[in-house]
Parts: sequence; C-alpha cells; structure tokens
Amino acid sequence: MLNQILETKKTECKTLVMPEETKNISRKSLKEALIHSNRPLGIIAEIKKASPSKGLFKENLEPDEVARDYAQAGADAISVLTDQVYFQGSNTNLIKAKQAVDIPVLRKDFIIDKRQIEESRLIGADAILLIASALSAKKLHEFYLEAYNLGLEALVEVHDANELSSVLNEFKPEIIGINNRNLKTFETTLETTAQLLPMIPKELVIVSESGVKTAEDIDLLISHQVTGALVGEALMTAPTPKEGLAHLFRERVK
Repeated sequence: MLNQILETKKTECKTLVMPEETKNISRKSLKEALIHSNRPLGIIAEIKKASPSKGLFKENLEPDEVARDYAQAGADAISVLTDQVYFQGSNTNLIKAKQAVDIPVLRKDFIIDKRQIEESRLIGADAILLIASALSAKKLHEFYLEAYNLGLEALVEVHDANELSSVLNEFKPEIIGINNRNLKTFETTLETTAQLLPMIPKELVIVSESGVKTAEDIDLLISHQVTGALVGEALMTAPTPKEGLAHLFRERVK
C-alpha cells in the first residue's frame, strides 16, 4: 500500500501548484508542546476523515470544529491528514484547523518532494511528517534541514530497527515517531515502541504512533517514559474528543 501511495504522490507532485500563503500565522513548537504537556504523556490528536485500512471515520468532517474540540479537551497538538486520494484529507482542512486553535499543527502527508515543505509552510503547518520508509536517510536529512530552515519542525517516523539505525547513523532528529503499524500486514502492536526505545538517545522527543486506543495503552507508554502519542482513530470514533481523551487517561468527564 505504501508503494502505491508514493506512486500516486509522485504523480501529484508533477503538477503541484503552490498555494497562497495563509496570513496571520503564529508558529508553535511541537517539541515544546509535547515536553510541557499538562498530562504525563503529550497527545497529538489527529484529524482524519478516513484511512485505507479502516475506511470512513466521519462522514461530515468540520476540521475547525474538531480542532477546537481537541484543544478544549486538552490535546497538546493536532495532526491533520492532508492526503486526498487515500485519506480524504486536504490542505484546506489544515488551514481551517490552524486558524481555529493556538496549539501546534502537524501536517501529516507523504512528503517526497522538497516543494511540499514550502507548501506546508504556506498553508500554516508548524511541523511536517517525514517518513523513513519513503525517503533515503540522506534525503530525509536534507528535507529535515530544509524544514527547520523554513521555520518548521519535523517528526521523523520510523517503523523498525533498520529504519531507525539508518536515520540515527545520518543524524539525530529532535522528534522521532515510532509507527506501531506493520506496513506489510497493517497490524499494530505497541511492542514496536518498546523494542525500539533502547536504541534512541534519551535526549530525543519520542512519539508513539498508531494503535493507541485504550487507557492501558497510555499506561504502557507512560511506564516506558515516552514523550507523546499520536492518537487518531480512538478520538475520531469517540462520542466527543473530551470523552475520548478522558477515557484514555482514566479521568472523570467534567
């Protein structure tokens, strides 16, 4: 599936037209938001209408409303899927989310062309996702530096020990995301996070992604001293974002 998505993205990039710059944007630090969370684990709450593996999550998605609900529920940052073909996302969704809240917004997409980094800045993203499965370690480092040169941060995502070693042999990203999803089977297990943690320098911010659905999952990540978690499905399918986050942290809904 990843290869199919990347081929589609290559085709899209051939006709990429830069959007107009979103005005009055105040950049926020994803790293600082996760480190200084009011909870023992920072939360990046994801706005995701659909996924290739799970189908449609929400028929009528209003990204600004969801973003405000996430922020009011205590999320530390927001992730917005902007891929249209496979996740039914859009740049407009990110723009609306960014304009609705005062917390960092991560652009989650498949970035394979340097122009997409500039595009991310123009639409107001505070950070971008860079996927080790989609880029060589050298190219990923190049894109990482370009993002920071443009005033953005980058969450560098790995799926296994080989990807992690390749990245760390090239450079040390400030934020590393461990995706718990097996790209071949689409199965998720938090054991992936547990297995890769010992390989990561202690000073780096670590985000566990995919498969975080229960309070027990949150407890496990806290016990491993992970900095943050990216949570999508569990919050998109909860009765409300407030109830979803409260459930994950065993809090009483007020």
